[in-house]
Amino acid sequence: MDRPADLITAAVELLRHDDQDGFDRCVAKLAAQDGDDQGWARRVDRELTGMLTRLLGTLWRNGWQPADVVRLVERRRDRTHAEVVSELIARELRGYASVPDRWAPYLESVPPAPLREPRLLTLTRSLELLQTLTAFPRLDRLGPLPGENRPARPARRSTADGKTLSRVRALLAKAESTSFEAEAETFTAAAQRLMAKHSIDRALLDAHAGAAHDGPSGIRIGLDAPYEQAKATLLSVVADANRCRAVWHDDLGFVTVLGFETDLDAVELLFTSLLVQADTAIVRAGTKKHGSGQSRRRSFRESFLQAFTGRIGERLEAAAAETVEAEAASRGTDLVPVLAARTAEVDQAVAAMFPELTRSRVRGAYDSEGWAAGRAAADQARLAVRDQVRS
Repeated sequence: MDRPADLITAAVELLRHDDQDGFDRCVAKLAAQDGDDQGWARRVDRELTGMLTRLLGTLWRNGWQPADVVRLVERRRDRTHAEVVSELIARELRGYASVPDRWAPYLESVPPAPLREPRLLTLTRSLELLQTLTAFPRLDRLGPLPGENRPARPARRSTADGKTLSRVRALLAKAESTSFEAEAETFTAAAQRLMAKHSIDRALLDAHAGAAHDGPSGIRIGLDAPYEQAKATLLSVVADANRCRAVWHDDLGFVTVLGFETDLDAVELLFTSLLVQADTAIVRAGTKKHGSGQSRRRSFRESFLQAFTGRIGERLEAAAAETVEAEAASRGTDLVPVLAARTAEVDQAVAAMFPELTRSRVRGAYDSEGWAAGRAAADQARLAVRDQVRS
């Protein structure tokens, strides 16, 4: 009699080679209920769950993080497969004494409501998930693994960090809720200035700590269709404005952002908010058509996002530069060497992680009205908002 492990391995291999008939035969054997062996189903489930759990541990060592795994499973399969892997991740992570800060939300994964599904369907989904996970490529590690001991240093998050992030979130929530582009830009610029000031505080603190400070780390941010390249470009300009660097992996659907923790927080918050603001402005612009009546929705929206991105990048850079100038004057300190040193550390980290990195220009359809509308949406507000970000 075939062992569960042998059948599972065979099924995954058949699935990998698109042999649907052979795969179905394997699944049928795994789902068979043998009256002389009532424990067969339990052995199959135990073996399959064990393989998936061990594979997750391998993925962590290969540079993957929970958010990346869930996102790519949904991208390559569907939401149901992503829910299954989320619950498996939660169970796997509970076996460690500690997990990295950004992994903690996945400890609280809520299992999907039990459904009375045919066993063939349940097994098929688990085997498909196993085959999908085994095809994940190796990535560079962006931080500690679960269970790793941490250096005896101050906690990454302080009370001041939490207060700053709360204020930034409040500003960005106002930007997202207003129906006026000018107000949205004002609140977004205020958030950028606040995060820039906080970054300067952290940079000076790390400079004082000398060699003991943590170096650059990284996060991955997933991008959903449509207009993924345009969104990746927007993320890149937000990263540049905050002394981070972004690398787009178009085959995997995410961007790796490298930088110091405080700056990574700024990038993640600002980018997420700007996407909401851009989407709102695009919807408000309405449906566009050619003179013939044919829709030009895609070209209009791509051009809108490209123009929006270009102008937002300019304004974020200007807001950050103004903050550096103001902080240098108020502190009586030349901040350029300190900040330049941090930027150099980030660039070195990028060069080490992506030695063959190349730059390419994003190309897309051009629509003059979309370009003008995107530029206007990013260019209407005054940035005289220092009272809003004053400590």
